[in-house]
Amino acid sequence: MAKTVRFHQIGGPEVLVLDDVDIPEPGPGEVRIRARALGVNRAEAMFRSGAYVHDPVLPAGIGYEVAGEVDAVGAGVDLANGTPVSVVPAFGMNDYPVHGELVIAPAHAVVQHPENLTWTDAAAVWMPFVTAYGGLIARAGLTRGDTVLITAASSSVGLAAIQIANMIGARPVALTRSSRKQQALLDAGAAEVIATSEQDTAAEVRRLTGGAGARVAFDPVGGPGLADLTASLAPEGILIVYGALSEETTPLPVMDVLGKHLTLRGYELFEITTDPEQLSEAVAFVRDGLQRAALKPMLAKVFPLDQVVEAHQYMESNEQFGKIVITV
Repeated sequence: MAKTVRFHQIGGPEVLVLDDVDIPEPGPGEVRIRARALGVNRAEAMFRSGAYVHDPVLPAGIGYEVAGEVDAVGAGVDLANGTPVSVVPAFGMNDYPVHGELVIAPAHAVVQHPENLTWTDAAAVWMPFVTAYGGLIARAGLTRGDTVLITAASSSVGLAAIQIANMIGARPVALTRSSRKQQALLDAGAAEVIATSEQDTAAEVRRLTGGAGARVAFDPVGGPGLADLTASLAPEGILIVYGALSEETTPLPVMDVLGKHLTLRGYELFEITTDPEQLSEAVAFVRDGLQRAALKPMLAKVFPLDQVVEAHQYMESNEQFGKIVITV
């Protein structure tokens, strides 16, 4: 029996419980992992509350990210017991929930992370950095000299996007609601910070780019602020939308889209992680950045497993700066 994070009804953080569950032997193409740390993501909160792209099958497990040691492998898997590994989100949570003491994951999603990572760092890598890599590099073609607007910049994905932009020589401009996190974002590598509730976003972007506008915007929010992004883009710019955090309607700024020949591209992490070739390229890119210390996960707060409810409450407070991790 192993303690496993589950929920028996849809709802807020309080529905999460630690159930004792029998964990089977791994089947063909599967790996059983003795967990040391778990990464907490917005997607899991949405799954728990019934607002995700997939409905939970109750009682449901939860979790996309785990770091730990190989405990057992199924047929066709070439990993030795005790090998330190972490997991890339490349599966559905109904199939492979990985938040618990002992978990099963599909072998194609299991990677040996660089040895310089701690368990908590390893649990905080793949969701944010692969999401940012896929949107910025694989989809938007971000390159040296580009200016990129990064909304929700203090999130784990936003901070990963700042690092990736710097790694390739692009110019990351962080967008955040107030100036309260301005210095922290500058310290995290943002070239500039725009407080969207205090400044005119489009005017600031024009000032920062000499009137040219940004070539790329990377946005998980949507809502009315989308119009500020299209107004801030250069002709033939590209807006990557990878979430819908805003509860307000998202208008389409048709005149900007038409007049500047903009591309608005919806993007999901799983476009990358469910394609073996693209997944391999993403993992290689991120691993290279980690090994060179050009990329490093930023942790907001670490909770023990028996405080999983508190970890989700903290995430929903929107006070975090970086990644929330649970130790096991």
